[in-house]
Amino acid sequence: MADKQKKQQGNDYSAENIQILKGLEAVRKRPAMYIGDITLRGLHHLVYEIVDNSIDEAMAGFCKQIMVTIEKDERIVVEDDGRGIPVDIHKETNKSALEVIMTVLHAGGKFDKSTYKVSGGLHGVGASVVNALSEWCRVEVSRDGAMWVQEYERGIPRAQVARAGKTKKSGTKTIFKADSEIFRKIQYNFDTLASRLRDLAFLNKGLKIVLRDMREEENGKPREEVFHYKGGLVEFVRYLDQNRIAIHKPIYIEDERENVTVEIAFEYNNSYNENIFTYCNNVNTVEGGTHLSGFKSALTRTLNNYGNKNNLLKKVSLQGSDTLEGITTIISVKVAEPQFEGQTKTKLGNSEVRGIVESITNEKLSEFLEENPSIGKKIIDKCITSAHSREAAKKARELTRRKSALESNALPGKLADCSISDPSQCEIYLVEGDSAGGSAKQGRDRRFQAILPLKGKILNVEKARLHKILSNDEIKTIITALGTGVGEGDFDIEKLRYAKIIIMTDADVDGSHIRTLLLTFFFRYMKELVDLGNIYIAQPPLYKVKIGRQEAYAYDDEEKEDIIKRFSKNGSANAKVNIQRYKGLGEMNPEQLWETTMNPEKRTLLQVTLDSVAEADHTFSTLMGDQVEPRRQFIEKNAKYVRNLDV
Repeated sequence: MADKQKKQQGNDYSAENIQILKGLEAVRKRPAMYIGDITLRGLHHLVYEIVDNSIDEAMAGFCKQIMVTIEKDERIVVEDDGRGIPVDIHKETNKSALEVIMTVLHAGGKFDKSTYKVSGGLHGVGASVVNALSEWCRVEVSRDGAMWVQEYERGIPRAQVARAGKTKKSGTKTIFKADSEIFRKIQYNFDTLASRLRDLAFLNKGLKIVLRDMREEENGKPREEVFHYKGGLVEFVRYLDQNRIAIHKPIYIEDERENVTVEIAFEYNNSYNENIFTYCNNVNTVEGGTHLSGFKSALTRTLNNYGNKNNLLKKVSLQGSDTLEGITTIISVKVAEPQFEGQTKTKLGNSEVRGIVESITNEKLSEFLEENPSIGKKIIDKCITSAHSREAAKKARELTRRKSALESNALPGKLADCSISDPSQCEIYLVEGDSAGGSAKQGRDRRFQAILPLKGKILNVEKARLHKILSNDEIKTIITALGTGVGEGDFDIEKLRYAKIIIMTDADVDGSHIRTLLLTFFFRYMKELVDLGNIYIAQPPLYKVKIGRQEAYAYDDEEKEDIIKRFSKNGSANAKVNIQRYKGLGEMNPEQLWETTMNPEKRTLLQVTLDSVAEADHTFSTLMGDQVEPRRQFIEKNAKYVRNLDV
């Protein structure tokens, strides 16, 4: 009887079960709904939310400088010289507008188009969400000759907005400390923040953004980078092509129609990759959208028209892919009411934008080509070469398909596949060398783990056309094993055979190089796998520490020292310390490899993600491109920030 009553109580669902979360409680209860997650990515998102408010002031024409500072205790300070958040009384709430903005979701000037014609923060949740997820927050507003201050504790005001003296400045200064009750780890990465701020400075020409890190000092001065680009998108293109040889000066297009502002900069270079980066209201639309399709359509039609009119095409009809090889393009649109869609809500869906971008590109590019015939000829020649390469790649694809059809199982012979057929449950290890591949095959869980040993280093795809890439044995093996096909028009994510693609290489210089070559290939030719989070990097241990009967694995030098201290306390202080340094995966037997690197319950995997696609492109072209000097400068600049060079 008691059990029956309990069951009835458990199934009872009435008004008493309904929870109403007041104020910002909902944000603290479900933070991932507002900032994506509570890892380092979500932590950095807090900074972006506050900076985006300052960027909106810049787009409205009222802000010229933004200063972002990481303090020694991981506090963040964001200060701008805009108009300053209003502090007068808000009629509906009878509270200061500053308090409303900082404590009420979906409150802000973003919904009033007389305040902000366009804005990046479209939902009005930015400042209030940051406030809710901060241990404490302080906002200082300078406007109308006075400074006003309000402080908060986990989103709740400590006191009312108060006047704190006179000032001649104007702007908003926000100081916050992320809440350790919410975030797993609070440690900001300078380069991650720099990447986002650099993009914003490029996209808003003339705006000065300064990033300062008080945690790292050199000669008594904090680490600092200043982002200030008077040339805007033109400088953005030049920055991205820093490690490539441009075949002409950047072409710049700017116009406004039907309240949509369009800005485009592009140039062709000596590479074989398509590098197009699109933005709407400063939001990186990584899945593209109507602005991208409008540009591509106009580019193909305009170049075909120009080539035919000037007898340059020699009976060649350019296809879309022919006009995109070796192009670096930034497309930035400002739209009052953007509609985002797609798997990550970063695809622009406004249908009217396609036609606007298409007509502006068609008109402006046609004018440019007529006025610059020497550049026009260089571009057409580049596209014709690309068309011939496309035909060669088509034949290479067909050859690969025919070869696969003739083979009995159509899968690489050296692939040790898993027994489960559900891709969502399966993972594949791309392993450096036959020796480590043998250990991995013996140590794996055969039900869901597949092993593909790779012989030597794959081709550097940064320096090769697609038909050359498709003739490389190791790359062909990877493509066949994954099942998706490769390149635009042939890649199909629905055919992916494994949810996790795990790169497992030795913890040495050669292993790092192989890993970079593989990441370059995925970024250039299977980027959707990176966008959707399918690519991972295995973390094999560097050391095995043994003291007496105690033993453990360490993944870096810091962990090794911690283990030695812990073991020394637990056992005899005089016991001999045995440390085994693993130089390669092949040094571990199958049981050790499983225990440390492949067992899902104990292993550590690093998921490969892109905080900035443009910055990733710049880094890959620096590390893997033809230019030696930029690579040397990159190594010299970043060497002092490397903790474990061989990891």
